[in-house]
Amino acid sequence: MRRLAALHALEILDTPAEERFDRITRLAARFFGVPIALISLVDRDRQWFKSRSGSLVQQTSREVSFCGHAILQSDVMVVADALADDRFADNPLVQSEPRLRFYAGHPIVAADGSAIGTLCLIDHKPRHFGAAQIKALRDMAALVERELQATAVSR
Repeated sequence: MRRLAALHALEILDTPAEERFDRITRLAARFFGVPIALISLVDRDRQWFKSRSGSLVQQTSREVSFCGHAILQSDVMVVADALADDRFADNPLVQSEPRLRFYAGHPIVAADGSAIGTLCLIDHKPRHFGAAQIKALRDMAALVERELQATAVSR
């Protein structure tokens, strides 16, 4: 699959934390007022978090990931209330800890156009996410893409 080849070509999976990515997730969490912001890279069977603000979890199974759905979108995917969304209401991440209710994720796209992950925001309560917030998340996701492209160039 082209998407997985693009992800693996970056040689970034399972690498240590990097301030250049952590700065973006901290900024996103503060700017949007959410407890969790993540840079998620979606592999075949898992989503692995290159950066995480507000979460100690390093990865989750792709089958329960919201980001696995978000990478199939061309723009921001918003789940205002996961309990009210048929795709996620029965998800174990919603039904039990960490009891996710809100999700907004923008696909992170590699140089070849493949969606390899997301910059995502998570809250434990439902939220409204308006047009101005969507634009801001789109801009922050572009910063992540730029950093990933710099990684590819330096390899």
